[in-house]
Amino acid sequence: PLYALGIAGGGFLRREIERGDHAGSGLGHGGTQAAAVQQMPRFEAGKVRFVSLLGGLTRNYAANPHDVMHRLAEKTGAQSYVMPVPFFANSAEDREVLLAQRGVREVFEMSNRAELKIVGVGTADSGAQLVASGMIEPREISEIRAVGGIGEMLGHFFDGTGRVLETTLTARTLAVDLDGSPQSRIVAIAGGHSKVDALRAILLSGRLNGLITDEPTARALAEDPV
Repeated sequence: PLYALGIAGGGFLRREIERGDHAGSGLGHGGTQAAAVQQMPRFEAGKVRFVSLLGGLTRNYAANPHDVMHRLAEKTGAQSYVMPVPFFANSAEDREVLLAQRGVREVFEMSNRAELKIVGVGTADSGAQLVASGMIEPREISEIRAVGGIGEMLGHFFDGTGRVLETTLTARTLAVDLDGSPQSRIVAIAGGHSKVDALRAILLSGRLNGLITDEPTARALAEDPV
């Protein structure tokens, strides 16, 4: 359903931008966000600023947030800011060193303040995009699955009850704070049979303010409501 999700997500993002309610909008990672930006026409975004909500993925990954942000800026003429860091630092100590750099810290603060955050939802299995992109090892996703991991959002993993898990990745993840600005709205663009359990877990967390999905996924979630 990627094409349909891209059309729906791109339409939503354009309407939000044109309303002018958000001075700052953040974008996560994943194929659905890339598809949404791809489907957007060229238009003038005014004074809206776009910011990445997480560090960059590998260069051979089509949904690299840095590339998506560049395309978004090209289409809207708006300023865009990327996090000049990897998604996962090598260690917790390395993460602190990166965050101590002024330029990095400023982008992180901007991403936390973004009034609208558009995110993707991932699974916690061997087919997860984070594994396919080479950002985490199959061993690491197996460990997360073993402690109950079902879904992933912005590098944070959730169990079936919606609880955020403390994993070996938590201390070295370079992504926006899930509990950042209380004024922020988090809207996910995600769908497909493989994402139903992950979406249900993240909906149970209470952190989503909106979900853009396809009809079969919506029906599956409605048949077993959270």
